[in-house]
Amino acid sequence: MATHQELNRSFMAAAVVLLLATTARAEPAPAGIEEACRGAASRDSAVDYAHCVSSLSSDRQSRRDAADMPALAAAATRMAIEHAAATEARFDGLGEAEESPRARARLGHCLEVYGAAADVLRDALDNIRARVYGRAVEQIAAALGAAERCEDAWKGEEEQRNVPAVATEHDREYGRLATVALGLTAGIA
Repeated sequence: MATHQELNRSFMAAAVVLLLATTARAEPAPAGIEEACRGAASRDSAVDYAHCVSSLSSDRQSRRDAADMPALAAAATRMAIEHAAATEARFDGLGEAEESPRARARLGHCLEVYGAAADVLRDALDNIRARVYGRAVEQIAAALGAAERCEDAWKGEEEQRNVPAVATEHDREYGRLATVALGLTAGIA
């Protein structure tokens, strides 16, 4: 059994670690990311500047390519693809577990919507890499409405309070990422 003195040392060590962790500063975002996000937010009021900066700054490749606008647009589009695919998988899992045929049908609709959005975003990413920016903007804009189309399938349904609530945060984050991708890509179109 630990003595009072050993417990005090453990507590003090934990307090020091916590203090260091809370006072350690996160590495600032590269200026290129901040500039790109500022431009995207000024072009499109739906772009959340802070979310844009934090999303791109969290990506190692984006930090390296901070001065390369096409690379940042590609990174944001890739993040939106990953989120659409994760949301699609979430709806697939919910659909398998759902007992109500009506709810299962709505989940199937959402599964299709997010699958199609991910496919269109992959095409947009290919167009960004090929420097066909105008077409990429059109594709990202088309994919952007996936969350709304999914939520529309649930309007007026009793199951709405249970199933979509599980995926609402995924819907919201997908929309935010796709909006960032659109804002960045529009800036180079």
